[in-house]
Amino acid sequence: MTTHIFPSKKGKENLKRDTFLTYLLIMDKNLLHGVHTALITPMKDGEVSYGDLENLISRQIAANVSGLVPCGTTGESPTLSKNEHLEVIRKSIEMAQGKVPVIAGTGANSTKEALFLTEMADKAGADAFLIVAPYYNKPSQDGLFEHFSQIAQRTEKPIVLYSIPSRCGIEISTQTVHRLREKYPHICALKEAGGRSVKVSETVVALDSDFTVLSGDDGLTIPFMACGAKGVVSVASNIIPEKVVALVSQANGGHLLDSQKIHLENYQFFTDIFCEPNPVPIKILMHLKGIISSPEVRLPLSPPTSSNMELLKKIAQDLQID
Repeated sequence: MTTHIFPSKKGKENLKRDTFLTYLLIMDKNLLHGVHTALITPMKDGEVSYGDLENLISRQIAANVSGLVPCGTTGESPTLSKNEHLEVIRKSIEMAQGKVPVIAGTGANSTKEALFLTEMADKAGADAFLIVAPYYNKPSQDGLFEHFSQIAQRTEKPIVLYSIPSRCGIEISTQTVHRLREKYPHICALKEAGGRSVKVSETVVALDSDFTVLSGDDGLTIPFMACGAKGVVSVASNIIPEKVVALVSQANGGHLLDSQKIHLENYQFFTDIFCEPNPVPIKILMHLKGIISSPEVRLPLSPPTSSNMELLKKIAQDLQID
């Protein structure tokens, strides 16, 4: 599969770090398995709080997450300026220190903008890219194919497609994923956030065994993994990374009952962190537990209702974190 990208005569010992990591990610499908934290973007007084981001990333690495995903929906990418977006990615790469892959969120509803963000993140040293279906435009499946194709032609690094119909108004069909995978081997994973386990099964059956499906919803990680997914892009792991890592590790190790136990112990938490639009609740909880210095979000996101604030205070009081 990798000969499409890497000439066989080129030995691994001669590859630059970025290219070598790409080689590994494509060669070893297991490297995209596990827990990839959809990082919040900490903010304070209208600016990105890079000190809080560094603390957050250090906690993630200590908890043995498999990867970091800056500038996704949880990272409030729609309200970041282009400069902020790229700086958050650059800082995340720098702070990760090569200890875990950084899968940069570089999707946009404009193909031109997605290309720009992907190329800049590639130059900054991102290890892979999470690229959401264009939102608001509602393109056809042919439009989606051309959109992702143009991006795939501009990088050799792994691409994770992101299907979330509730936000984008359109699903990336299994047929489109299959077409893209056949033409571009480095399109090697799908973050599935459509809420349907049947879509996971359909994708796993239709795609080759090296293609990875990841859950896009903490509460559906176990059902999705039972259908063939290999991990999660997690919101919950911002605050309870050890528990999410244990849940996914047990499932990937074939211990579904042990994984189910962890899931059921945390299911209400997985539900309650979406009592308000993401990432409002998770930021409030992280602030209440002293992980970030401010729960600030940007408009059009807003503070929670008084009843949901009381719920979050109760959750924080009961929440045991390391």
